[in-house]
Amino acid sequence: MVTLLTADQRQQLAQQRPLWTLTAERMTRQLVFRDFVEAFGFMSQVALLAETRGHHPNWSNVYNRVSIELTTHDLGGLSELDADLATAIDALLSA
Repeated sequence: MVTLLTADQRQQLAQQRPLWTLTAERMTRQLVFRDFVEAFGFMSQVALLAETRGHHPNWSNVYNRVSIELTTHDLGGLSELDADLATAIDALLSA
């Protein structure tokens, strides 16, 4: 069963994912790519990661910018699902 992260777990996650902004309810990251095609290609890759996990981001795209927000809606805050997807997104960006 998925549960909300504790304050200690959120603090640890903030240290592990320093490029993300965390609150008790959500984690966000802003990305800038060379152009629209690169931004959209990244979003397509993340969509596949999200679909395999059954956990989908709130996000938006304007030309070369992508804004990502992760939260577990059913629980009203951050869970391990969000931490896992953020880790996968960061790995994708590092590849």
